[in-house]
Amino acid sequence: MSRGEIDVLERQFEARDPDVRLMLQVRDDTPAAFEALVQRYQNRLVGILYHLVGNLEEAEDLTQDVFLRVYKSRKGYRPRAKFSTWLFTIANNLALNHLRRKGRSPSRPVSHAHDDSHGTNPIAQRLSSQEPTASSQMRRVELSEVVQHALSGLGEDQKMAVLLNKFEDMSYAEIGEAMNRSPAAIKSLLARARNELREQLEPYMTSGASSGTD
Repeated sequence: MSRGEIDVLERQFEARDPDVRLMLQVRDDTPAAFEALVQRYQNRLVGILYHLVGNLEEAEDLTQDVFLRVYKSRKGYRPRAKFSTWLFTIANNLALNHLRRKGRSPSRPVSHAHDDSHGTNPIAQRLSSQEPTASSQMRRVELSEVVQHALSGLGEDQKMAVLLNKFEDMSYAEIGEAMNRSPAAIKSLLARARNELREQLEPYMTSGASSGTD
């Protein structure tokens, strides 16, 4: 690809994606641009990484590592995709490397008290937001535990694909780029993950709907 073609591609992504524009400001050392980028993505990264590694403190540390990588690589940044795709590629690689070093699968979270304040359980929040009953607060805690347990049964790749698809609204192609997979492979991965989650959550959701009449 020629330099002219690279410049055209960069301008196209800059026009379509405000986060690309913000990252280009970071590249150019525009004051406050990096802080703005951190503010936009910090909680989203913590939430996804928390689901992957199962520990809030580790998720927060990994989030800092992601932003450190972003800042260190700013001068070489050239947009080739949406900014979020590039960012979550870094996050996915760091999380998988972290789990390999630890030599373990993700653990259950130590405390569910962090879920609401850090936005770390978006699936539970969305599922429970439809409950208008007086016991909805208690059921949200219960559902948080059920959903986290269901997610913990997925493989790391399945979990990342589900989170990026549902809560970052990424397409199969974008997720594939972030995870170094083909769009067809991501489609298959998500289909299997949805089936597994449905099997685990459907009995609870059915019983919850029948009892939520107070």
